[in-house]
Amino acid sequence: MSLDLFEDARRQIEICNACRYCEGYCSVFPAITRERVFTDGDIMQLANLCHNCRGCYYACPYIEPHEFALNVPGILADVRQESWQRFAWPNGLARLFDRSGVVIASLLVLAITFIFVMAQALRPVSGDGFYAYMSHGLMVGIFVPAFVFPLAAMGISMRRYWSAVGAVGWPSWRHFRAAFVSAVRMKNLSGGHGDGCNFEDEDRFTHMRTWFHHATFYGFMLCFASTCSGTIMHYFFDMPAPYGLLSAPKLLGIPGGVLLCFGTAGLAWLKIKSDPKLGARTVWGAEMSFIALLFLVSATGLGLYAATGTTLVPGLLALHLGSVLTLFVLLPYSKMVHGFYRLAALLRDEVTMEAKDC
Repeated sequence: MSLDLFEDARRQIEICNACRYCEGYCSVFPAITRERVFTDGDIMQLANLCHNCRGCYYACPYIEPHEFALNVPGILADVRQESWQRFAWPNGLARLFDRSGVVIASLLVLAITFIFVMAQALRPVSGDGFYAYMSHGLMVGIFVPAFVFPLAAMGISMRRYWSAVGAVGWPSWRHFRAAFVSAVRMKNLSGGHGDGCNFEDEDRFTHMRTWFHHATFYGFMLCFASTCSGTIMHYFFDMPAPYGLLSAPKLLGIPGGVLLCFGTAGLAWLKIKSDPKLGARTVWGAEMSFIALLFLVSATGLGLYAATGTTLVPGLLALHLGSVLTLFVLLPYSKMVHGFYRLAALLRDEVTMEAKDC
């Protein structure tokens, strides 16, 4: 299957390279024109550069019913998914999640939530806030390994990807800066013309997907910053939780949770509206389960804050921690990896552009 997939992708890319009608659309097409022969590594690089805005599909004169039957967003989505599965570590876990993402995510959330409910039987004699139900030491003992392992797995995956795409040279600070700015601005979701993308409505250009992506990304980063600020306050300033409304963890976490809820709900809505044949159809359920998991993390976090002082806190705390831990465990094998691969692809593109110019 993989061989056929890469052969078809190469066929379509070579036609694009001859046509060049979409040359100014996004980073994918300038990258295509820099090559004459496309290895499997080149195809994977192009796939991870693609943001699936779908503008090229609706502009292409060679889509079905033309005999060329081009579907560049669809074939690159399949290659992209194949690359994530191929480079994931340990091998096989990404394919398993892609096949049964909804079941795996649901069972993990339920199982880990149950464990946290049981762990509350070991609650400390005294404590404030969450620590009245679960000790700080227990939380740290559970979450530190669950945070370190996914980062190590992603590091191995990124090294495999970098080697497979045949990066020329080594990135400098300038390359990192350009790739990072492009990633956080989501420049390629505009399709190169600044009018937005066609993800949800064929010939209609909108910025909705960009807005929802920004809300999801910055909401997640604010929530992460909230956790980091709480850690610093606890260990460096001897200021353990709970924290007041005007504290850094709350000022960062509440807006972050709201943005994350808004962004993930919007992305799920657009995905339901969009044409499935222009994405990776075989992993639609796994992608939706990841979006739902992100929404659950943010919604339970906000609900936990709103329920402060009520009898709902123990159950919501267990569900929130269960969903957060599931998110961490599944990070290297879920759609979450697309951010890491996309940044790596943008970085490789910056390095290659400079090498070609020289």
